[in-house]
Amino acid sequence: MYDGMASSERDAYLRKFERWMISERKSPHTVRQYIFFARKFEEICGKNLGRIEKSDIDRFKEFLAMEKKYSKSTQYSFIKAIQLYFRSAGITPPRNLTAPKRGRKVPVFLTDTETKRMIEIASRRNRENAIIQMFVYTGIRISELCSLNVEDVDLEERVVLVRSGKGDKDRMVIMSSSCADAVRRYISTRPDAKDGTHALFLSRNGRRLEPTSVQRMVKRIATDAGIEKHVTPHVLRHTFATRILRNGGDIRFIQKLLGHASLSTTEIYTHIDDRMLKEMYSKFMPDY
Repeated sequence: MYDGMASSERDAYLRKFERWMISERKSPHTVRQYIFFARKFEEICGKNLGRIEKSDIDRFKEFLAMEKKYSKSTQYSFIKAIQLYFRSAGITPPRNLTAPKRGRKVPVFLTDTETKRMIEIASRRNRENAIIQMFVYTGIRISELCSLNVEDVDLEERVVLVRSGKGDKDRMVIMSSSCADAVRRYISTRPDAKDGTHALFLSRNGRRLEPTSVQRMVKRIATDAGIEKHVTPHVLRHTFATRILRNGGDIRFIQKLLGHASLSTTEIYTHIDDRMLKEMYSKFMPDY
């Protein structure tokens, strides 16, 4: 519950934050995500932005780390968004609103057997099949998938135009033939869109599918597939990149497919190519 401050004042802060991000040329994906973070922050603190104190920040950080058990990377993104929220309102954030340092961990990915099992389970429903195949065959981000419109997908050429991806950049991704077929089947049974939306993936009520719904869907399919790993859409993105690398794909080619601004971001996948390590070890190991 909020502390009695009018909801109109709270909404005014959020509208100002949204306008500020747009003026700073943040991508539509970032704007939506950061507005969600800001709403959640005020919900957790139970106060409007102008009344936040140091103790509220401590409670907020405890919620992220201990109750939600978010990774350091997620906590980092959340807190960076809130720092910008304060800045947009011209308010100096409490000094303890600091983000944890992000570790450089080897990405979690699925084996070929696990991936095939997820595709098999998802194939029972057209929408789920199309979404899972989009993740494992294109490496698309969840925010990018949810933002796709019907006209962004060319099924004949098997290409997808990702508009205003991370860093506000457009890029083209390629679909496999099976992925294109899965999307085609979904479109043939796609429900009628509401509110004039052109969204490719719709909820049951005909509105654009939200990332939280997709996350729940992926988790449920992984559980039904008997996979014990914590599977998220980003794990499927890691799986895509790992398979391309192990099949001989060049690291710069993977960088383009994933839409990474920096090659150093993509290079983390070189740490999980154990087959290459074994080949190099066999070739160069000491011979005593």
